[in-house]
Formats: sequence, structure tokens, C-alpha cells
Amino acid sequence: MKWTISQLHQLQSKGLKIEEEIDLSELVTSHQDIRDISKVCVSGRADISSTKVTFHLSISGSMVLPCSRTLVDVQYPFSIDTTETFLLKPAAYDTEDDYNLIDGDIVDLTPIIMEIILLEIPMQVFCDDVKNEEGAAPQSGNDWEVITEDDQKNKVDPRLAGLAKFFENEES
Repeated sequence: MKWTISQLHQLQSKGLKIEEEIDLSELVTSHQDIRDISKVCVSGRADISSTKVTFHLSISGSMVLPCSRTLVDVQYPFSIDTTETFLLKPAAYDTEDDYNLIDGDIVDLTPIIMEIILLEIPMQVFCDDVKNEEGAAPQSGNDWEVITEDDQKNKVDPRLAGLAKFFENEES
């Protein structure tokens, strides 16, 4: 996913279509929450002018993250649409806007895509079926258990149980 500025200028009249699968397995070693990541599909197009290149990308794939409650592996699919602009001549634009500057004479999308995927990682991921997962954290113990919000809503506080009976008698 690298192009030199001269290659991009040659493609200016034709346009640039992107349809690639890239291996970003280095994210597993660089980020502690990512346990595995599939090949990432990147598709889109580039609008090339003499001063800037704008990439309109669709990034999709799947990564394995730890469940926030039990630490078992959870598949987390992602699909991201983004627009990234690289300035070929930075002096021509106000650099306070959201632009990427190029390093030397090469436009490299890979670090930008990695950063976008890292920003897509949610704060918490939960496994749907915890009881059937091998190596999952226990869901109950001595005088405690994990409950859902629905269980909590339907549960009557024991201190108010007598009051609930009072209103049942009044309605009858």
C-alpha cells in the first residue's frame, strides 16, 4: 500500500482503484488486547491532484479480543469507511485541518490503516455464551453470582417485599 509521488502523478489522469488484502498481524504484538486478526480487506479509490491525494477507503476484517468479563476469545468483526488526505505540497494548505503529511516522497497507507483499526477497538467486548466456553472465568461462587440487567430489574428488594404484598391486597 505504498506509492511514490511520481507514481501517483502518473495515475492522476487514470485514477487509482484499490482492492487489496493486507496482513496486519504485527498488531497482535504491538497491542495487548488484540489476540488475532484476519487479513484486512481494503477497497476504495484515490482522487489525485497535483497538491494532494484523497483516499476513500472501506476497511473490513475480523479480530479476536478478550471478553471483558471472562477473558475468553471473542470474534469482533469490523467495517470502517474513511477518507484520508495526504498533502503532496504542505505549504499550499492550512495544516490545522485533518491532513496526513508524507514521509519523503512515499505515500504509505499501512500505518494509517493500522491506526484506524486500533481506534475501532471497543472499550468492552462481551462473550454471548459464557457457560460453554473453555477457560472462562466462573460466573458464580460462594454467596455471589453474575446477574444480567434484566434479572436486576425483575428482582424485588427484600426490604420492600411486604409493601408489594400490601398493594396486591388493595387491588383485590
